Amino acid sequence: MKSSGSDARSHKGPEQKVVTMREVAKAAGVSIKTVSNVVNDYQFVSDATREKVNKAIDELGYVVNASARNLRRGQTGVISLIIPDLQLPYFAQLSSLVIGEAKKLGLQVIVEPTLYSREGEIEALHGKRLSMLDGVIFSPLELGQDDVGQLDVDYPLVLIGERIFTDSVDHIATENVEGAKRATAYLIQTGCRRVAVLGVHPGEKVGSAGLRFQGYKEALEENGIEFDERLVAPSRMWHRVDGVDAMNRLLDSGVKLDGVVALNDMLASGAMHAIQMRGLRIPDDVSVIGFDNSDDSQYLSPSLTSITPGLEAVARLSVRVLKNRIDGVSPLGTANGGTVFRKVSSTLVVRDSTRRVDR
Repeated sequence: MKSSGSDARSHKGPEQKVVTMREVAKAAGVSIKTVSNVVNDYQFVSDATREKVNKAIDELGYVVNASARNLRRGQTGVISLIIPDLQLPYFAQLSSLVIGEAKKLGLQVIVEPTLYSREGEIEALHGKRLSMLDGVIFSPLELGQDDVGQLDVDYPLVLIGERIFTDSVDHIATENVEGAKRATAYLIQTGCRRVAVLGVHPGEKVGSAGLRFQGYKEALEENGIEFDERLVAPSRMWHRVDGVDAMNRLLDSGVKLDGVVALNDMLASGAMHAIQMRGLRIPDDVSVIGFDNSDDSQYLSPSLTSITPGLEAVARLSVRVLKNRIDGVSPLGTANGGTVFRKVSSTLVVRDSTRRVDR
């Protein structure tokens, strides 16, 4: 039957439109992942489901790309990690951890930074070199919820982060809302009442910035502190210089503040520099807390209190799930090869940039 094989694409003749895996899934009344399981000949698909999918494939003309199928069937032992930028400590650390976990399973990793480019992310998902890979781990930044269709691919794919939510692919997420809420609440517990937030992306709802901002606001509300728009410092990028600029804007505005929640550690580092250049003391005058617990956060002066997002678990789970998919094994004990969604827990690491609760 036309559906057998590991890599399927639509037949495109002169008069024919491209048929996507999403269309096959809709016609069969199943998920995209189920269609992928069928075209990959995974054994855990029921006969009834396989029959429905194969019928839809035949009726729509969705056929096998034999050359890619044969290459993937041989398994190259190589996977790709698609990230926005290697200069940010978060992604550098994530890359190192993924490489380490992949090595344990006999896999090599090609790290592909997309450099904050929407076109780069799309190319990384759909480019010709994918035929040389067994699977992909993807951390999007420029693609968003409206781009779910870009994840309609015919190779094993694991999504990480919180830019896109869908039940069509395996997904390992982190506690962005909960982590920022925990950070803000801790500052309040230490006595801070005028807590600023750095790195907000105005209008963003889904994504690290939007979700961490949500957590910040929830903590204020739950502790009876009124939200003040003047304490919000937007920043498109999250590098150290952006933290300096955002903090200087707040200080120049004259708004009173005694605490800062920076949406990542690089912003926090820049904010600390700006605060100290004004002759203010950390944490006596202003407490600062970051997010990501990057490797160098403990070496700042003072050392930075931060939220650990559990990158070790993110790397371990994403590589494990991807390898299961490559091998045709139902990942993490999911029934019938269904998609995986796991949210990794975050923790607070208290250092010297914040006052202590017991003061």
